[in-house]
Amino acid sequence: MSQHDDQVYLKHMLDHAREAVEMLAGKTQADLAQHRMLEVALIRLVEIIGEAATRVGSEMKSSNPQVPWREIIGMRNRLTHG
Repeated sequence: MSQHDDQVYLKHMLDHAREAVEMLAGKTQADLAQHRMLEVALIRLVEIIGEAATRVGSEMKSSNPQVPWREIIGMRNRLTHG
């Protein structure tokens, strides 16, 4: 895995996380429960973030232990397979 590839995956993670935050701006938990399309869109964004995290190289992950890699990937797995 090259540093360039990692940067691409990290950018995907950041872009999709920002999109999720923007999508939720001004929304409540009740809004999420009432709007199925919003819920599905957010689930998909989290899946994409998790998939990109699985592709980040082990060296990048170990040099950034403050990122909860296992939790991010685990959430993706729960959403995708659960």
